[in-house]
Amino acid sequence: MSHFSPDNIESLAVSAISAAAYLDACDNGARTVRLDPNYYLACGNVLQQIFSLIDPCLHFPILLEQSAAARDVVESLRIGRRIGISRLGYYPELAVVLNRASV
Repeated sequence: MSHFSPDNIESLAVSAISAAAYLDACDNGARTVRLDPNYYLACGNVLQQIFSLIDPCLHFPILLEQSAAARDVVESLRIGRRIGISRLGYYPELAVVLNRASV
C-alpha cells in the first residue's frame, strides 16, 4: 500500500462513494438512474483501482457497511489475490500457460 495524505484519501473517498452509489443504484433497479453500461464498468474499475491502492477496511469502513457494490469489489479483490497465490504455488504449469495466453 502506498502512503497518501489525508487530502488524497479524502479525494479518493469522494470518487469511491460516487462510484459505489451509481453501482448500487443500478443494481437495485433505481428508476431515477439511467443505466449506462460503459459508465457502470468505469465505476467498477474506479472502485477496484482505489481499493487496490488503499485498504478499504481501514479507510472506508462506512462505505463498506453501506454499499453492497463496495463490499463486492473488496471480496473480488480478495478472491483474485487468493487465486493468484494458489495458481503460482499449486499450479505452476497453469500459471505459465495463463501468462502466455494473456500476452
